[in-house]
Amino acid sequence: MPSMSIATSAVVASAAVLISPALVPHDPAERRAPAAPAAATRHAAFAKAAGEFGVPVSVLLGVSYLHSRWDSHAGLPSTSGGYGPMHLIDLPAARRDTALPYSLGNHHDDDREDPRGDPSRPMPRHRHQPPKHSPAAPRTLMRAAELTGIAPERLRRDPDANIRGGAALLADHQRALGGHKSANPADWYDAVAAYGGDPAGSTGFADEVFGTIQAGAARTTDDGFALRLGAHPALGAHPTLGADRDRSPRRYRLHRNPGPDRQRPKWGKKRRGGHGRHDRPARRDHRRRAECPESLACEWMPAAYARTGRKSYGNHDRLHEDRKIDYIVIHDTEGSFRGVPSMVNNPRYVSWHYTIRSEDGHVAQHVRTGDIAWHAGNWDINSRSIGIEHEGYLARGGTWYTEAMYRASAKLVRHLADEHDIPLDRAHIIGHDNVPGITPDRVRGMHVDPGPYWDWARFFALLDAPFTATGEEDATSVIIRPDFEHHQAQYTGCTRKQPARHCKRQGSASVWLHTEPSHHSPLVKDIGKHGGGASTHSVYDHAGRASTGQRYAVADRQGDWTAIWYLNQKAWFHNPASSPTALPADGPLVTPRAGLDSVKVYGRAYPEADAYPGGIRPEKLVPLQYTLRPGRRYTLGLTIRSAYTRAKSVDPREHVIIRGRLRYHQIQLGHRVMFVKADDVEIIDR
Repeated sequence: MPSMSIATSAVVASAAVLISPALVPHDPAERRAPAAPAAATRHAAFAKAAGEFGVPVSVLLGVSYLHSRWDSHAGLPSTSGGYGPMHLIDLPAARRDTALPYSLGNHHDDDREDPRGDPSRPMPRHRHQPPKHSPAAPRTLMRAAELTGIAPERLRRDPDANIRGGAALLADHQRALGGHKSANPADWYDAVAAYGGDPAGSTGFADEVFGTIQAGAARTTDDGFALRLGAHPALGAHPTLGADRDRSPRRYRLHRNPGPDRQRPKWGKKRRGGHGRHDRPARRDHRRRAECPESLACEWMPAAYARTGRKSYGNHDRLHEDRKIDYIVIHDTEGSFRGVPSMVNNPRYVSWHYTIRSEDGHVAQHVRTGDIAWHAGNWDINSRSIGIEHEGYLARGGTWYTEAMYRASAKLVRHLADEHDIPLDRAHIIGHDNVPGITPDRVRGMHVDPGPYWDWARFFALLDAPFTATGEEDATSVIIRPDFEHHQAQYTGCTRKQPARHCKRQGSASVWLHTEPSHHSPLVKDIGKHGGGASTHSVYDHAGRASTGQRYAVADRQGDWTAIWYLNQKAWFHNPASSPTALPADGPLVTPRAGLDSVKVYGRAYPEADAYPGGIRPEKLVPLQYTLRPGRRYTLGLTIRSAYTRAKSVDPREHVIIRGRLRYHQIQLGHRVMFVKADDVEIIDR
């Protein structure tokens, strides 16, 4: 067959959908998608808009996929205020539609959790004060309305109109950049980068768009339309997309610097007997580049590091030696990316390692991965983790995370996991909601982000580590895995003024856990979360639910129901063979050692008292309010040697890492992971 040009192949591949929708492949995870009444209709909207404004249909489809995966989301905005398949942004409307504050604050402002999580040096409460003048929020939807004459309300609610508005916006960017209406997708790179948003980050967005066009994509949308973008393997060979390309947006690309960035700082000598400005460590060169994979556009946005008092400093701990990193913790910001610069630049505030912007997947790094950020509310976890904040909200009116952000996060996490030898599983890649409380009184206030609307299955698929069955049907454990898009659990609490009101139904990564194999039975209880009270269906209450990717020991099976061991209870979830919500799995389990009536559970894996050197007060091994009882089994995630990082000085040379003889097993006891002493349990290797 004669070779075709990129432009011609785009039209042919797109036309194939109009001619034969039956040839569209379907993702197995979407096996219960509703049949579209006219599968070609949505694609016709893309083709018509592309023709009207002179945009290659492959470019229009690629841009839409990176924002919304072609979904309409029932007219609800994304976490950054974008509407419809083309993610046209209108923040004022998003505030009205969802009661979203779109604030410049952060979830650490709620005062329920000490982000540093170290009782030996409690962190003073400090509420972030947003700057008086912040960057203006983009309003691309209003620009699309000007270009097309379509009413803003229709652009928000009508997917076909939204697609037309997006095509007009792309053509407008192409004109503004001096481009022409080329049929060659490669000629639209700069316009796609501009569509993504800020030029410092959007080359990454454009690269992902063109990577999607090159590889192709196919899926059924949330409103039942089968769409397909044919693969264009020749696209990557086009000269305007090659390695020698030196046009304006790509000059912003920042990659990891393998030289000075990996060197340890040289600290100056202390002045004798003083605490003046000359005692502080020499300031590192913050012009360094971000620690990111080369395929990801990142910027270095350094967090503050300064004295805040005679014996206090912030907003993170720098280390003079390597640390072992066991976890990557996924957060959501509960605020806008626009507020991040002022937060990380405040030495009295908290810190985290990276922030990812919703609009285009732009990544900003704030704390070097070898240093300790204050983000998880548990000093033990902080000292062994990297924290990544994602622009978004746990649940405010049903907003959604963009594909661009999922992809950027997955690239970053995969890179960090490779760098630090972190296994890609849910024992190591955890949410803030999986971090244990440090003491019984701290359990209730631990944060619960990213919550049930974070698509863990999608995220791990992008990590190239999808959740799959690893055991037979009668396996001794299961991995929670509902079909996110079609598992629409009913929650309450998305509207703060009406907490009992039902949230709008949308995909969920969690399953409800009942006391009996019945939807009408109560949810299981969590004494740490509610004392003796009942668990609720609030989106902010994880006490009676399990999340995608978590592995639990099987306690029983009955018909369409499976029971797992969860906080010493049989917790039942609906798991019918026709529509399973879990996968059979093998793997090690733990149970109390013979002769023990109960086993203490801990939120930190700290050393025994005699491991601490003279002059350093040992950290108390405070058990949580939970225990392990005989006959119960729990999954084993990892085994670690006890350690405590003592960091109480602005000078990293004074930090001490204390390692003990005690070994701990991390187990999946409830929704959160916890620790038991290895000597108190026996391992059942199944």
